[in-house]
Amino acid sequence: MVSRRPRRRGDRRCRVVSGDAPATALRARAIEQSFGDVDVLSGVSLSVERGEVAAIVGPNGSGKSTLLRILAGIAAPDGGSVTVPRAAGGARSVGYLPQRPAFREGFTARDTLGFYAQLLDGVDDEDVAATLDRVGLSGVADRSVGSLSGGMTRLLGLGESVLGDPSVLILDEPGSGLDPAMVERLFGVLGDLAADGTAVVVASHELPAVEAHADTVHVLDEGDFGASGSPAALLAETDTGSLSAAFLQIVRAEVGEATVRSGVGSRPSESESDDERADGAAETGAESREVAADE
Repeated sequence: MVSRRPRRRGDRRCRVVSGDAPATALRARAIEQSFGDVDVLSGVSLSVERGEVAAIVGPNGSGKSTLLRILAGIAAPDGGSVTVPRAAGGARSVGYLPQRPAFREGFTARDTLGFYAQLLDGVDDEDVAATLDRVGLSGVADRSVGSLSGGMTRLLGLGESVLGDPSVLILDEPGSGLDPAMVERLFGVLGDLAADGTAVVVASHELPAVEAHADTVHVLDEGDFGASGSPAALLAETDTGSLSAAFLQIVRAEVGEATVRSGVGSRPSESESDDERADGAAETGAESREVAADE
């Protein structure tokens, strides 16, 4: 089933609270965010279940990174709420992988995860070794970060974000710049994590991988989700043969609706550049790796 949501305005409050719904790992309601006079997010709502891979796709500058930072608790929105149930036993609630993770090149892969493990309660060397194996880096555990390929470095970032077994994993363009084989490998790891019960939220332009591995796809454009549903449902709704084709049709329809509402011939290029600058500006803040649910 494909869901198309109307635009709406939420209240001017933000809450990150603990909840008790066992199946729902993350729920966002009416998220709003503006930068200056640019409305980047206009009432975005999202619910992600445990064991679900939820993909967020959209044009450059559509607000994907801004939304992910809000979901991870790194940035506070102008309005709306984010609810993450309290993780059992003091475990991490949310793990976050930014689009451009940075590590000390002189550290080994094992050193890197060992460093982050010290920041988490109850995570030891055995957990580090298990995490390296989990993301497929056991064979290069003692190689320096500087000697790793781009894909392996991205897997190392994934390993850091899953230390402590967070109930929710949020990733911003993890496949950016990787070859197709490494993208497939990375999304395969995400599928394995979901099979273990982790809720995965991933923003990606790698639409073939999204089509193959995501349970639900949310198309973000013009400040809200233009359509949401399983890959198969989106293809059926748009009568297309691939998620790439479905995406283009949905985004074009969104632009057409905006044109009718505004009475102009096309989306103004200056608005698009403002939106891109706003989304980029939101990425420059401190990149925390964890959000804890309120006690």
